[in-house]
Amino acid sequence: MITFLSKLFIPDYQNTKQPAVRQAYGVLCGAVGIFLNLCLFAGKALAGFLSHSIAITADAFNNLSDAGSSFITMIGFRLSGQEPDPDHPFGHGRLEYLAGLVVSGIILLMAAELVKSSVEKILHPQDLSFSPIVVGILAASILVKLYMYLYNKSTAKKIDSAAMMATATDSLSDTVSTAVVLAATLTEHFTGLHIDGWCGVIVGLFICYAGISAAKDTIDPLLGQPPEKEFVERIEKIVLSYPDVLGIHDLIVHNYGPGRVMISLHAEVPAAGDILKLHDTIDNIERQLQKELLCNAVIHMDPIVTDDAETSQLKEMLTAIVQEMSPVLKLHDFRLVKGPTHTNIIFDVLVPWHFKMSDDQIRAFIASRAKAIDPAYYTVVNVDKDFS
Repeated sequence: MITFLSKLFIPDYQNTKQPAVRQAYGVLCGAVGIFLNLCLFAGKALAGFLSHSIAITADAFNNLSDAGSSFITMIGFRLSGQEPDPDHPFGHGRLEYLAGLVVSGIILLMAAELVKSSVEKILHPQDLSFSPIVVGILAASILVKLYMYLYNKSTAKKIDSAAMMATATDSLSDTVSTAVVLAATLTEHFTGLHIDGWCGVIVGLFICYAGISAAKDTIDPLLGQPPEKEFVERIEKIVLSYPDVLGIHDLIVHNYGPGRVMISLHAEVPAAGDILKLHDTIDNIERQLQKELLCNAVIHMDPIVTDDAETSQLKEMLTAIVQEMSPVLKLHDFRLVKGPTHTNIIFDVLVPWHFKMSDDQIRAFIASRAKAIDPAYYTVVNVDKDFS
């Protein structure tokens, strides 16, 4: 149904990288979610009334909250698609993450209320009224929620949306919770065991776990998380495809919401090259990154000496020393400053987070090994962290 509706209502529906298309998908899925959840609420509320089941009634109000969540998601996509303004020059894309966080909060609130009601049912059990209509409503609800999970998950992957994935997670938790409620209803009818309250507790805890997971998925991009490996590799492939670029480092990706990404990086270029030609190359790279990856790029040129034998030889030696500590360490911005009594060897070392050695230990190791080569070598090392 979502595929049919997207073809019907979303122009250029296959171009999901465009902010306008992403926004349209979010609004469409939100509207469909509101309609389906309201239908489920009405059906389960009737089933809960007929069966006197606290678990079914709680599940019904959970669907009502899901309708509210779908509304919030829809509004979040609408607001996140607003154009930049003087107060928000990078746009409003992070409102989508905030919408997902609100949905996660609603999930946790409903989980707490369900656990509370279920505990009361355990302390004061009541007989359930069995009806084929109730069973039919619950079975239909499971199928509808499973469908909602599948289309929300598919859309979330298609448009790369944490908020939509939170909605998919909520739908999956509802599928499981309704299945547990159905199992409790059938069990009590055929065995007489009062497990309605216990099943409600299990469902509540499962929903709580789903809410926490969904919250994490929306909090991480708000706090700032590393970019996806595939995105970094595409950046590197584009930049290094230009012959004048010898290497890149200090890549930082600034995420202001889906479709609103800024990147900065240092591109190593020959120090003896034509500065105007190199500047033109950098401009072309920035334009290509914007066209292919839909991001704004700022590139700093780092001149690298490539025609000095001593510098090249020392760089190879220091690279070997650095990689003795770990093959994952990288060296860049290498240069020499010669004096009458000693030579300063200046460079940066790129170190991953939580590396086993401290920054001071790294500097001390490199300094001692360089001194062993020549007592006149003094190393000036800046330790960088990997932001990509």
